Amino acid sequence: MKKVLSYEEFLNREPIKVSMEEISNNIKDKVILVTGAGGSIGSELCRQIAKSKPEKLILFDIYENNAYSIQQELIRNHPDLDLYTVIGSVSEYDRLEKVFLKFMPHQVYHAAAYKHVPIMEANPNEAVKNNVLGTLNTCKLADKYKIERFVLISTDKAVNPASVMGASKKICEMIVEKFNENSKFTRYVAVRFGNVLGSNGSIIPLFLEQIENGGPVTVTHKDVKRFFITIPEAASLVLQAGCYAKGGEIFVLDMGEQIKIYDIACKLIKDKGLEPNKDIKIKIIGLRPGEKLDEEIISKEEKVQYTPNKHIYAIEPVNVYKEFLEDINTLIEEAYKNEDGIKEKIAKIVTNYKIDKERIGQ
Repeated sequence: MKKVLSYEEFLNREPIKVSMEEISNNIKDKVILVTGAGGSIGSELCRQIAKSKPEKLILFDIYENNAYSIQQELIRNHPDLDLYTVIGSVSEYDRLEKVFLKFMPHQVYHAAAYKHVPIMEANPNEAVKNNVLGTLNTCKLADKYKIERFVLISTDKAVNPASVMGASKKICEMIVEKFNENSKFTRYVAVRFGNVLGSNGSIIPLFLEQIENGGPVTVTHKDVKRFFITIPEAASLVLQAGCYAKGGEIFVLDMGEQIKIYDIACKLIKDKGLEPNKDIKIKIIGLRPGEKLDEEIISKEEKVQYTPNKHIYAIEPVNVYKEFLEDINTLIEEAYKNEDGIKEKIAKIVTNYKIDKERIGQ
């Protein structure tokens, strides 16, 4: 019998548990908007939200095929769900505002983002247009329409970023904290986690494809390590953060120890009954533009609070500098000029962003 792949066996820890009762009570009878609803995290958020019987669930995504796929799944599994699918970009304020005006959501889960590090390294202006402007637009509208809670999906790559993607997500976290300072109505929070096992473009599907094709399996560095989380864990953490939100926190998950990518490659090859570097070669190809050897989930400057869940920590809110919103408006204007030099402008806002000049990627 063919072995069914379980992503949990790659974690080297017990799966994280959350309070589904708390989550259900927070979601039930509420109008929920999910941006990036067709992506790996967005679609799992929608699955879990649908189980909690919201008043309405609005799927917002720029990619119609992804949106259609999760729409059809939800219709099939939750025929009584009041479901709406809207195609549009979070970088288009007017389009997004029509969604807020029509549906008046109670809560927003903002998953729309560009996430691939090497691709964004070569397209830094697009990272600003989509990640930074998209978050700014969604935060503005959450305040304007007096949304209860706004939850941003962030990444460990925002901690001491070495990539333009990580730096853009750090700016997104700062936007959330700034709006939380200023808003009288909305609780803004962010959720930060590591690599998501099985997500679109992630390493396990890539490695499996390479093994099926006879190799080689490509690993960037023998010592490269990452924090890992499954898609259901990631979505549960986001929804649990929505319950815990007081405003301004960045929630992080205790994901255990970082795992070597090389070890994952070896395990997948062995699971196929093959021997690494004999039947299937593992080829070291070098770190890609913007990549680190390992990641951090909390910086040294950040102060951590405990939550009711021992596996979830809350980083205390910080005050973002006064001219921040002016600076990111200028940054967005510069990005739309489509010229070189945007990374240096990002580094003036995210002062601990180290531009990868050796592997610039463009």
